[in-house]
Amino acid sequence: MRSLDAARDAVERYHPGLLKALADIPYARREAPGSPVLDLFRAHGGVGLLVPKEYDGHGAGLVEAVQVQRGLGSLSPSLAAAVTMHHFTVAMLYALAAESGRLTPAQLELLSSVVPEQRLLASGWAEGRTQQNILTPSVTAEPVPGGFRLNGVKKPCSLSGSMSVLTASIAVPGRDGRPELALALVPASTPGLSVHPFWGSDVLAAAQSDEVRLENVEVPEDLVVRTTAEDPHRLDDLQTAGFIWFELLVSAGYAGAAAGLTEQLLASGRGSPQERAQVVVQTEAAFELLAGTARAIRDGLEGEGAVAAVLVARFAAQTNLARATDQALELLGGIDFIRNPDHARLAASVRPLAFHPPSRAASAAALVQYVDGGPLELS
Repeated sequence: MRSLDAARDAVERYHPGLLKALADIPYARREAPGSPVLDLFRAHGGVGLLVPKEYDGHGAGLVEAVQVQRGLGSLSPSLAAAVTMHHFTVAMLYALAAESGRLTPAQLELLSSVVPEQRLLASGWAEGRTQQNILTPSVTAEPVPGGFRLNGVKKPCSLSGSMSVLTASIAVPGRDGRPELALALVPASTPGLSVHPFWGSDVLAAAQSDEVRLENVEVPEDLVVRTTAEDPHRLDDLQTAGFIWFELLVSAGYAGAAAGLTEQLLASGRGSPQERAQVVVQTEAAFELLAGTARAIRDGLEGEGAVAAVLVARFAAQTNLARATDQALELLGGIDFIRNPDHARLAASVRPLAFHPPSRAASAAALVQYVDGGPLELS
């Protein structure tokens, strides 16, 4: 499948040998709890995809990243879903690092260690929300001498078993006494941080999406990213960028899973040429929407316009991918379903895109209002 070959070429360009290492593991084991896919990802330099070159990373952009995610998703949907959390967190934090004075020396030191130590950053904040006034962090922060004491739960939290750092949104007292959003960088080895079983589904089981608890976890002030009087929009910018990166990267991973199943259908020769073409059109259209939106953002689309474009691409892709995988599974036939359960597993792994925030229902009114000329107000 030509377009999927291009996505896999992108993976090979940035992470030589990773695809072969993944393919050498039977699919059922690859996607099961205890899978080695995240270890393989780190062993092949995966954490540095979006890290700038000055921090020893690959410095890939959004367009390249969605291609890589598609390639990974075609072989391991769990891996693509899990590393989305690392990648979009990296994209946000290094964007701040690029601007002098926006991060503390301790925060910069942590970012400098990501590639040399192959550290994975997990996300413990509301990646589906884009405005500070509607954020409801699940982690509370109590001021203590020298920093904050955190308590709360993030579930599910992908990368929970492999993370080196948890990034958690918290509410801290602002200069006017009212709570304001902040972002805590919590090393996974910090006393009081623990991981507990949560994920009960066989689908995406290798993503390590379990429960992370923070119980009286103390984080120093210099590992908390906050707004300042001179930089009041620091976390607004962070949220908007994070939303865009998250939606496109996670959707691209699911597009890869659907493309993997489409490739299997084409290899089987099942169905008429017209039926197979219909599956191809739906699969390809879904990814082209995502890739086109990524190119538009690379070329300057920003703000509410970028967020709205991402929402349109994500929900259109979500619809097309579900239809394509349903039809592909049907065309492969009942005997294939019985004798080759990997195809059914691959089809099922596309469905969770619908469960990532924001939901279609929660976004509908805001999107219609924006398209009709009003502001984009997600809730």
